[in-house]
Amino acid sequence: MARTLVTGGSGFLGSHLVRALAKRGDELRLLARRTSNLDVLEGVDFERATGDVTDRRAVRRAMKGVDRVFHVAGRTSLRSRDREAVFAANLTGARIMFEEALEAGVERFVHTSTVGAIGVAPPGGVADETTPFRIGHLGLAYVNSKHEAELEAFRLAAHGLPVVIVNPTFVLGPEDPTGTSMGLVRRFLRGQIPAYVDGGLNIVDVRDVAAGHLLADERGKVGERYILGGRNFTFDRLFADLARISGAEPPAVKLPLRVALGGIEAARFARLPLPIVPEEVLSASQWWTYRNTKAKRELGFSPRPHEETLVDAVTWQAEQLGGVRRNGGGPGRSLLRLAGSALRTAERMVGR
Repeated sequence: MARTLVTGGSGFLGSHLVRALAKRGDELRLLARRTSNLDVLEGVDFERATGDVTDRRAVRRAMKGVDRVFHVAGRTSLRSRDREAVFAANLTGARIMFEEALEAGVERFVHTSTVGAIGVAPPGGVADETTPFRIGHLGLAYVNSKHEAELEAFRLAAHGLPVVIVNPTFVLGPEDPTGTSMGLVRRFLRGQIPAYVDGGLNIVDVRDVAAGHLLADERGKVGERYILGGRNFTFDRLFADLARISGAEPPAVKLPLRVALGGIEAARFARLPLPIVPEEVLSASQWWTYRNTKAKRELGFSPRPHEETLVDAVTWQAEQLGGVRRNGGGPGRSLLRLAGSALRTAERMVGR
């Protein structure tokens, strides 16, 4: 029986992974902060090690006697105000985990990264594990911190750390204890996405990503990374599918990126409260679309049909919300559509 250390076990992906490892028969130890709520893992047998991944002493204690490590913990915020905390968790914490695992002589280390650490595809295209990272200039703290953490992983792999990297795409599915990962679906069901920008997104099921971690542990090559992805969507298609499944109204209008960013700046100048920041809009305008060929070929990764993922995600989130908000159109939505159409036409006319 493998003695396995997991970080981030209280989160969306982490909790699904812990259950998958328990089903495999691993003897589990979870490194979790004192404030972390592990109720989501009720019924799972594990040892709790208290501490944070940025605390080297706590990590060293947690690492004692383990054979395998799954490092899932991290922060996903794109907001500039969270930049320091994001880099501390995603880069400093990862470096400490890598170094202490190497010192402890673990047999295998599976590091949870993100496709953002690889980069993005050209509009309408797809990226893979060989795509050059060319989006550092966007200043997205989550993306940049994860990319730098991968560089640390590769550096330590050259010194003997048996690390395999997995790069999940945008994860959806049921049973999200934190509510962070399912924020897009939640806002959609609440009618809180009045407009969007052109871009693309790869959706993968959280249960498949958990299974992919086990495959990376069992079959992955040291020093390699694997994209754990599912279906590529444009936002037009994704919102249309979510509307069909849920009965909720899709966003009223697609805006040019410059217009969307300008609207946020105008609202800031007028001191109007906004649920979104420029970094999030800028991120949404990218093409986070990928191929999972390598993971299929080398790991045997096999994601389920995207329809099952979307149905299960919508069903679970709707139950948590107590129903779906159905806007039913109205003059406000009509005005948004008209304004969006006029703005797009104006942008084309001035050659932008």
